[in-house]
Amino acid sequence: MVKWTDHAKAQLRDIHKYIVRDSTLYAKRVAEALVSKTIGLDDLPRIGHIVPEFNEETVRELSLYSYRILYEIKPTYIEVLAVIHKRRDLRPEDIPREP
Repeated sequence: MVKWTDHAKAQLRDIHKYIVRDSTLYAKRVAEALVSKTIGLDDLPRIGHIVPEFNEETVRELSLYSYRILYEIKPTYIEVLAVIHKRRDLRPEDIPREP
């Protein structure tokens, strides 16, 4: 099962709001594509790359367009932690994680 944190959901909404200023259609497509990219992670959880800023085997990322989708492999599910722009500096302390 893939679960999105509230933090990741808020980021996805912000991305949609930003893009919708130029194109409602493209905003919807990007948001849907980001969500779709995470479908199936429970079957292939190690498909993403290890996030260098975390350097942990269980924290990985997928790339889509100009975004990084960060997720954590938990014992019974996959948790999407964040969706951030690739140009943004990533500081691990800015990403809320549940124990």
